[in-house]
Amino acid sequence: MRNFRDNFGKDRKAGELWLVDSTMTETYIAGPSERIIGQVPLTTLTDRQFCVVVDPWRKDDHGEWKQNLGQKEVRAGRTSFFLRPGETLENGIQDVFVLGEEEALLLTAVEAHVDTKGQEHKAGDRWMIYGPLDYIPTNAVKIMERRHNIPLGENEGVYVRDTKTGQVRAVTGRTYMLAPDEELWEKDIPPAVLALLERQSGDFHAFKDARQAGGRRDATRVVTYSVPHNSVVQVYDYKTKRSRLVFGPDMVMLSPDEQFTVMTLSGDKPKRAGVISSLSIFLGPDFMTDIITVETSDHARLSLQLAYNWNFDVKIGDEVAGAKVFNVPDFVGDACNAIASRIRGAVAGEAFDMFHKNATNIIRAAVFGYDKQTKQIRESLVFPNNLLIITSVDIQSVEPVDTKTREALMKSVQLAIEITTKSQEAAARHEAERREQEAKGKLERQILEDKAEAEKSRFVLLQLQGESAAIESTGASKAEAKAHAAAALIEGDAQVKQAQLKADAQRIAVEAELNAQLKKNDAELVFKEELNKMEIERSRELAQIEVNKFKSSVGAIGKQTIASMARAGPEMQVRLLKGLGLQGYFLTDGHSPINLMNAAQSLTGFGNQ
Repeated sequence: MRNFRDNFGKDRKAGELWLVDSTMTETYIAGPSERIIGQVPLTTLTDRQFCVVVDPWRKDDHGEWKQNLGQKEVRAGRTSFFLRPGETLENGIQDVFVLGEEEALLLTAVEAHVDTKGQEHKAGDRWMIYGPLDYIPTNAVKIMERRHNIPLGENEGVYVRDTKTGQVRAVTGRTYMLAPDEELWEKDIPPAVLALLERQSGDFHAFKDARQAGGRRDATRVVTYSVPHNSVVQVYDYKTKRSRLVFGPDMVMLSPDEQFTVMTLSGDKPKRAGVISSLSIFLGPDFMTDIITVETSDHARLSLQLAYNWNFDVKIGDEVAGAKVFNVPDFVGDACNAIASRIRGAVAGEAFDMFHKNATNIIRAAVFGYDKQTKQIRESLVFPNNLLIITSVDIQSVEPVDTKTREALMKSVQLAIEITTKSQEAAARHEAERREQEAKGKLERQILEDKAEAEKSRFVLLQLQGESAAIESTGASKAEAKAHAAAALIEGDAQVKQAQLKADAQRIAVEAELNAQLKKNDAELVFKEELNKMEIERSRELAQIEVNKFKSSVGAIGKQTIASMARAGPEMQVRLLKGLGLQGYFLTDGHSPINLMNAAQSLTGFGNQ
C-alpha cells in the first residue's frame, strides 16, 4: 500500500506485487503496509502435459527475479509451480501432441531459430513433422494444424493446391499426406450439375454421409460420375479449351479445371423444351413419343400420337462420331419438330377418308421418304448433324380434334360394324344349311354301305361254318392217333431220363465218399504235423529251461566257489598222504598207462567210493 521493507528484508514500492510461497515461509501475516490480493493455486504438470507462460519471471545476471514482458516460456512436466504476479497461461494446460504413423503437424516459425535437429528456420517458414513421436512446441514455433493421411480408394481423390505456385491438381487412388506448401482446394460446381450428380449417380463421392456436416458436399473431394452402359458424357476443360468424351460403362473423375456438359432435352407429350436435364446421352436404341395435330385436305383436324424408335450411329470409343452427338443441344425436340413438319405437309394433301384407310403408309412415306432408285419407302431417317437415326414410326392413336367429326366418325364406324355383322350372320346361316344337307347325304350313303358290308360278312361266316364242320369230323381220329404216339414217346423219354438219374446218383455217392476220405486224411496229416511242431517246441523250451537253470546256478555260486569245489578233493587227498608219511609210489608192470589224475584217489581208498 506504501513503500516499506517486508519481513524478508526486501524493499517494496507502493503498487508492487509479489508472491509469497512455501519455500519462503510456512506462515505469513500481512503487515499494515501490504494487502493480500488472493491465493494462487499450485499449477501441476504431468509428464504428458505442458503449458505456455506469458510474461514470465526469470532471474537476471544478478540473481534477481525480473518479469520479461511480451515474452513466452514453455514449461513441460513433470513439474509444479505457482504463477507469479502478471504471469498467465496461454490456452491453459495442454496435452503433449502424440502423433501416430499416419499423422503430422504443420508448423510455422514466428521467429528465426535453430531446432533440436540443427536446422535453421526463418520467421514465416512452414514445415511438417511426422509421427510416430511426442512433440512439445517451443516459443519460436506455432502449430498451424494437425494433419492426417487421406486414404483414397481406386475411384476416389482430392483436389490439392500448391500455396506457392497456385497450381491445383487432383490426387487419386492412393493414401496421401499434404506437403507443407499444399492445402485442400474446394471445387465449385453449378447447382444444376450437383443436383444431377446426386440424382443420377449412386457412386457420387462429392457428398458426405447425411450424418456428417448435415449432408453437405465435401468440395475438396474429386467429383466422380458413373457413366451408364451405352452412354456418353462430354467433359470440357476450361484451361486447355478442349473437351473429352467418356463412353459407358466407365467412371469419370473431373480434374480441377473440368466441368460436365449438361444436356437439356425436350419432354412430355406433346414435346416441351427444357423438361429433361442429363449429364449423359444414351446412344440407343430407344423410343420417344409425341402428339401432333394435323389437318387433312377436307379440313378434318386430327390428333396423332406417334412413337419413334431411334439410335445414334456411334460406336463405343469413336470420339470423332461421339463429338457430333453433342452438336445438337436438344436432339429430341429438334427431331420431333422436323418429323412433325413432314407429317403435317403429307397429311395436308390427303382427304380424311383416304388418310383414315392408309394412315400408316402415308406417315411412313412422309417421315422416311422414297428411294429414287427403287421407288420404295426408305427404312430409316438420318440426321447428319448429330448422327441420329429414326428407324421406325408407330401410330399409337388417331383421334379427331373436332367433336362433331369425332361423333360422325363413331356413327360411321358403328354403321360399318352393323353391316359387317349382318353380312357375317347371313353367310354363317347359309354355310350351316349347306353343311346340314351334306351331312344328311353322307349319312344315307353310309347306311347303304354298312348293309352291303353286313351281307359280305354273313357270306364269309357261312363258309367258315362249313369248314369247321369238316374239320370237326376228321379231327377226333387224328387227335387220338397223335395222343397214342405222344404217350409212347413220353414213356421212352422217361425211362431214359430215369437211367441217367440213377447213374448220376451213383457217381455222386462215390465222389462224396472219396472226398470224405481225402478230407479225413488231410485232417490227420495236419493233426500230426501240429503235434510234431508242439513236441519240438516243448523239447526246445525244456532245453532252454535247463540252460537257463545251469546259467542261473553258475551265476549264483560264482566262479571262485566252483574253483574252490574243484580243488577241494585233490587237496584233501594230499593232506591224507602227508598224514601217512608217504611221499607217494606206484606199482606198475610197465605196459599199462598211468592215470595220474586218479592216482591219489586209488592210494587213499577214495577211488572206490
